[in-house]
Amino acid sequence: MLIFAPAVFLGAFLLFQVQPLIGKYILPWFGGSPEVWTTCMLFFQVFLLGGYAYAHFIARYLKPRTQAVVHVVFIVAALAMLPIIPSAGWKPQGADLPTLRILLLLSACIGLPYFVLSATGPLMQNWFHRTNPTASPYRLYSLSNAGSLLALISYPFLIEPAFSRATQANIWSWSLGAFAIFAGVCAVRLWKSNPLKNRQMSEANLSKQSPKLGTRLLWLALPAGASVELLAVTNKICQDVAVIPFLWILPLCIYLLSFIICFHHERWYVRPVFLGVFILSIIAVAFVRAWNVDLSVIQQIVMYSAVLFACCMVCHGELYRLRPAPQRLTGYYLMIATGGAIGGVFVAVIAPLVFNTYLELHLGLLACCLFVLLADEKSVLRRGSRRWVWTGLIVAVGVVAVFAEGHRGDANKIAVSNTRNFFGVLTVWENDRADPAMHRYVLQHGTTFHGLQFVDPGKHSQPVAYFGKNSGAGLAIRFFRRKENRHIGVVGLGVGTIAAYGKKGDRIRFYEINPDVERIARTRFSYLNDCQADVDVIMGDARLSMEAEPAQNFDLLILDAFSSDAVPVHLLTVEAFEIFLRHLKSDGVIAMHVSTVHLDLQSVIWKMARHLNLKTAWIQNDEDEAEGIFASDWIILTRDGSFINQKAIQASATAPRSDFDRIDLWTDEHINLFQILKR
Repeated sequence: MLIFAPAVFLGAFLLFQVQPLIGKYILPWFGGSPEVWTTCMLFFQVFLLGGYAYAHFIARYLKPRTQAVVHVVFIVAALAMLPIIPSAGWKPQGADLPTLRILLLLSACIGLPYFVLSATGPLMQNWFHRTNPTASPYRLYSLSNAGSLLALISYPFLIEPAFSRATQANIWSWSLGAFAIFAGVCAVRLWKSNPLKNRQMSEANLSKQSPKLGTRLLWLALPAGASVELLAVTNKICQDVAVIPFLWILPLCIYLLSFIICFHHERWYVRPVFLGVFILSIIAVAFVRAWNVDLSVIQQIVMYSAVLFACCMVCHGELYRLRPAPQRLTGYYLMIATGGAIGGVFVAVIAPLVFNTYLELHLGLLACCLFVLLADEKSVLRRGSRRWVWTGLIVAVGVVAVFAEGHRGDANKIAVSNTRNFFGVLTVWENDRADPAMHRYVLQHGTTFHGLQFVDPGKHSQPVAYFGKNSGAGLAIRFFRRKENRHIGVVGLGVGTIAAYGKKGDRIRFYEINPDVERIARTRFSYLNDCQADVDVIMGDARLSMEAEPAQNFDLLILDAFSSDAVPVHLLTVEAFEIFLRHLKSDGVIAMHVSTVHLDLQSVIWKMARHLNLKTAWIQNDEDEAEGIFASDWIILTRDGSFINQKAIQASATAPRSDFDRIDLWTDEHINLFQILKR
């Protein structure tokens, strides 16, 4: 155990340490969307499957000494792939297919090292069993998951705050070299062993203990259900808060923790207890969704973490109960990895194509209920006579959870369009059809409204929602010294409301990453079509587009990019603002929309402004439902103090807070979300 444990532990540690590291590198390149991490997870699951398949086939079909040689060759080849830092040449160009490009990028940068590390757990357990046939190898699986969990926990709290991304990548590369040494020692141990007798005993036992087809299918189904919930919960949390490594890592830690608990010893999984917790957690999710309960960020994270933990515990607990003899462990792990990959493909690829809303979280819960019932030999579904109460209750709660997803507000609110793609779910609502003065169309992304337009001709062309005349954007445009021939840049299209301010002779340049947003803005709303100014819409991530462009010399730059409730964090760093300022005239003005339920972005931007020597004004706009105005928070930034000192701006401005010094300066290398969470 002392020979194999270090290789298993370090291999698992590196396997999961590289996930948030490489994700952080590429997240800004693809718009900061939650689906970036979902696609990364798909890659990790598929390559984990590849590693497990490799381990299974060489363990079954190659002689021990041949296995040792082959695996050492793969390790050396993986070392030759270092370093793992992705080249800037992988940045997307225009309307590239993001999912495919992310998968190709990851394959080229970390494919072989990740493949080798993925094979470590099952292969080393097989080698351990060959050299120690009387000892159970399953504790090594628990140790492997403990290494993975430690890697994930240490990243946001120790690694990310202390080291730059380049330093992290270099440390990881040197650690892979240390892993190669430990794995080489294990290969030498296998080479020196004489496993002929043990192999004969294993083959004799293998024929006596062949699992049934139903059991093998459950080896697939149970991890698939848990994988669906892992990715669906991660999507949900990131969509409502922010897309950052910590919120990727938390659900993955819970997922791994359930493996550690269940596979350490069978006494830790107490079926009645965890089934009860599972049922209660599903009821909580269904209740919150169906009745639109308003929860704080901490409450949301706790609730979804609880349902994920309960789901994973029942799935992985039943999976451990169905484990085979150690002679079959590589095939068993291969089926588990296949199930995980199936779940990843369902959430990352199939669900966006098949569903126009986020149905996978609730459908996954219902599927897990079904799989757990099939795993219980005494359930009604297995023609048993007991636990019929559990059966009926779980199915009923699952159905309630699924139908809760379809709850769509009151009778005055009708969804006329639902669209889903890589960047999320867009819904167009038609509200108050019976009231001509309030009849309007509203665009919603995720959980947040992103613009509206009245049908009434008297209000049809008015700038509303977050962009009313007294908003930060409205004040910046109205009181800018040049009233004609203005060049306005807008990051984030929405329904195109800013176009309502355009006059003949003006130029307005929108940057939008989601092609469906432009389509909806031109077909369901009319701000763009009615605008008197010259309007351009540049497709692609705004930061990447502006980085590649010559200076645009904007008079005004409106920053209104949101992914549901959160501003993508790669637009909130020093490096991002340096790009924005390069495109701004010396007396130009930036108006940044920072309305968010969960994050204190005000402090982040003020810290940034002081670092870049910018003058600021904090503008808060109150809600006016009759006029279609949403409550909003804006910060106006400029090098020109005379603009900020205008009476109209000062009359609308709120005095700055004095406690923003506690916030770290955000850079591409360092972002600290914990400091700005609203509790």
